[in-house]
Amino acid sequence: MAERSIFRLWAMRAVFFGIALLIAFVHLLPLETTPRSFAGPDLLTAFVFAWVLRRPDYLPPVCVALVMLLADMLFQRPPGLWALLVLLASEWLKSQDRRLRENTIFAEWLTVALALFIITVLYRVILSLLIVAPGTSFLAAMQFTLTLAVYPLVTAITYLVFGVRRSAPGEFDPVGRSL
Repeated sequence: MAERSIFRLWAMRAVFFGIALLIAFVHLLPLETTPRSFAGPDLLTAFVFAWVLRRPDYLPPVCVALVMLLADMLFQRPPGLWALLVLLASEWLKSQDRRLRENTIFAEWLTVALALFIITVLYRVILSLLIVAPGTSFLAAMQFTLTLAVYPLVTAITYLVFGVRRSAPGEFDPVGRSL
């Protein structure tokens, strides 16, 4: 039984890494030859937040940092900045897990909205302080809004397709710690 749960833990970590690679692959496909006039949702961040709130043991901080750092490199963002902000936000969301476990999806969605808003503003402020052109505020607001709009769909896919559900109050991880 314990071996199966450890196998599931590592299998779900591999599934998440596969999702991240798929999102990066689709994002990098040259489907348009002109620059887009809109910013799509940040699906990778939405998946990180959904998985962290559903099962914090599936995504340790190292996994989140590596996936987001790889995304920074592939998407040509300043290396490590967005990765650090998402890592900090995901760890804060992990600390809110027990409180959000008892609430509805709306309370979870508002908590994710707060975390995403804070890291989006911090990202733009830090880029401005470092004299790096952060892009237009309209595009950042559009990406923030679309990421929030797609978050319930991401949580539904996370639950229905990948089977990542919230942990029960008396559930333990393979090491024996309470979830």
